[in-house]
Amino acid sequence: MSNLLSSSKYPRIAPLLIAFFLTLFYTVNGYARPDMTPLGPNIADKGSAYYHFSVSTFDSADGRRHYKVWTGVPDKSAPPSGYPVLYLLDGNAAMDKLSEPVLKQLSAGTPPIIVAVGYQTPLPFEVNARAYDYTPPVRESHHQDLHGRENGGAQVFRHLLEKTIVPGVEKGLKIDPAKRGLWGHSYGGVFVLDTYLSSSSLFSRYYSTSPSLNRDYAVLVDRLGEIKKADFCNKSLSLYEGDDTPGKNIKSETAPEVLLKLRNTLAALHNQGLPVSYWSDPLLSHGQMFNASLPRALLNIAAEQQSNLKSTCP
Repeated sequence: MSNLLSSSKYPRIAPLLIAFFLTLFYTVNGYARPDMTPLGPNIADKGSAYYHFSVSTFDSADGRRHYKVWTGVPDKSAPPSGYPVLYLLDGNAAMDKLSEPVLKQLSAGTPPIIVAVGYQTPLPFEVNARAYDYTPPVRESHHQDLHGRENGGAQVFRHLLEKTIVPGVEKGLKIDPAKRGLWGHSYGGVFVLDTYLSSSSLFSRYYSTSPSLNRDYAVLVDRLGEIKKADFCNKSLSLYEGDDTPGKNIKSETAPEVLLKLRNTLAALHNQGLPVSYWSDPLLSHGQMFNASLPRALLNIAAEQQSNLKSTCP
């Protein structure tokens, strides 16, 4: 996996450690369509020697979407500044990927609190709910994605996340508010990028994996190129991509010219001193990047040597 925007400002992760996590997190059989086999018990059900988990439930304001949120708190004492915390979208699938060796490795450093925001379903993905929750409104006359699913609810979901879910799960926990991160893949990656570009100040670390910047959401790349440096010095953005060859349904995926523009935009922001990075692994498919990027994000936010973002953006 190569970092196209490498910099000494960002902590480097040992290649052997990356290999260890990638072995744990994905197999070579990745497909464009996710496996929708009902999930079995996850690490919260089985128990861990390094983390303890609790489960909360929430509902959308209109009562149409129902959320299940797992909160994993390290058994290791919090640092003086509080625990870093990483919020994971598609929480059902994310919890299915967490394992005891992963939690052990995280606990060797400064382990983050892990909050997996999923849905009340036995399936890895709630495809209709996530299509609405994770996508920003693009135009008044268009309210469905290319699969006929309702979209455009990112603002509504972000309000629920920031005003209800985050305060609810963090109550009574010692959190470092300067190290609160958000990770998402595909439509989740779109939500992460849209939240980074919003006026939200709740999160400071953003991990967008293979965002589906199709015909509706390519506008986010234009918005990214128009940001004011002073407003983003205290936000880091890491973008992960796999195979950049479009699939059969080119209209539903990121077009090559959009991907090139995204890379160039991120490089320009990086050269201006903003804390942004781009990681690419052309050997992995869109689906495989879910599994590959999750440990990288967890390791990044757990890194003890992570410095204050202000120092990276004079």
